[in-house]
Amino acid sequence: MFHRDGLFTKKDEELRKDVRATPANQNPAPLPASARPAQADSPKPEVAPAPAPVRASEGKGSKLIVGPDIKLKGAEITDCDTLVVEGRVEAAMDSRVIQIAEQGVYCGTVGIDIAEIHGRFEGDLTARKQLVIHATGKVTGKIRYGKLAIEEGGELSGDIGSLTTPDTLRKDRPLAAKTA
Repeated sequence: MFHRDGLFTKKDEELRKDVRATPANQNPAPLPASARPAQADSPKPEVAPAPAPVRASEGKGSKLIVGPDIKLKGAEITDCDTLVVEGRVEAAMDSRVIQIAEQGVYCGTVGIDIAEIHGRFEGDLTARKQLVIHATGKVTGKIRYGKLAIEEGGELSGDIGSLTTPDTLRKDRPLAAKTA
């Protein structure tokens, strides 16, 4: 297939010289069918759409995408503004935005501003601003959130608490009895 002298045969080089020698105002003679390069009829690869960013302003900065069929294990993810999980991640992370796609799985510890879950999360999750669980999402573990939104069908289970709950209403402190 390849020739010792390079990628092109002498015949290809002669055809290239003829095309270059043609003045700009003249059309070069069409190449005979036998001299034309073969075009492979390869199907275009299917491209799955990436999950949309939570907000347009959140889409800027550094972004790590763990694609389908990719497994990332035993890592500490730092300096990543947005993590998109389409495969499986077992890691610790403190960042701004995490997006778990429908087929994605994240196991580990996360401190994040905004979490958008279409797939599965297992572990410790602190969503400082907002936790959004979509209809296909499932979140289990120790969960803390600023604001919470769960679509019908989304699942949330484990030790769950709001970050905005006053100290007197937290589970680990008894409620003070009011006297009149």
